[in-house]
Amino acid sequence: MNTIEVCLTPELIHQHALKGKLVVVVDIFRATSCIVTGLANDVEAIKPVAEVDECKALGTKGYIMAGERDGIMIEGFDIGNSPFDYQSESVKGKKVAISTTNGSKAILLSEEADEIIIGSFLNLDAVAQYILQKKKDVVIHCAGWKGTPNLEDTLFAGALIDECAEEMKPDRDSALVAHQLFIASHENMLGLALQSSHAERLKGFGIEEDLEFCMEENKYPVVPKLVNGELVS
Repeated sequence: MNTIEVCLTPELIHQHALKGKLVVVVDIFRATSCIVTGLANDVEAIKPVAEVDECKALGTKGYIMAGERDGIMIEGFDIGNSPFDYQSESVKGKKVAISTTNGSKAILLSEEADEIIIGSFLNLDAVAQYILQKKKDVVIHCAGWKGTPNLEDTLFAGALIDECAEEMKPDRDSALVAHQLFIASHENMLGLALQSSHAERLKGFGIEEDLEFCMEENKYPVVPKLVNGELVS
């Protein structure tokens, strides 16, 4: 039986052997929710980069520049980090370069894995079906917040473990913690997620609509995959 691990923050990813495994990167509020939304709405590809200057350089090559720092859209960028930005006609058929506080880092730190895909509540079922078909050991890499775990990513990890419970075995206590969190709160995940410290920070920017959207389940049947440095559907 294949295993499924949970890395609660990028600061702990060095403790997880990634070679030969499939990594699911998750940053519910809001990077991976944006990526899933964009690729479901005809964005051609999304390139995660670490630094603002890398994004700007790609902007000169025709990429849409997207991203935030501490929840705020980067000055001079085309779009920020809202899933609604990724539904705009202005990004359809285009390539996007994205740099965010947490999500981009988690993607780039997963590069030793055999395969990297993107998870969110928006594509939960599609991700579960994909990893079960692959029959590989899985690491769910939670982006967290500036090196610390967060509630919403851990909750997603628990939900994904639950979806795969009959065919995959949770490995390590972090996976058991995530699964138990989901079991205890699955009837009111939105209410719980909106109590998280990350949600409280983002509410200060008046984006409650973003947060509610990011907690919608199974809105899109896409599985973004990192291919040659770019995320494609």
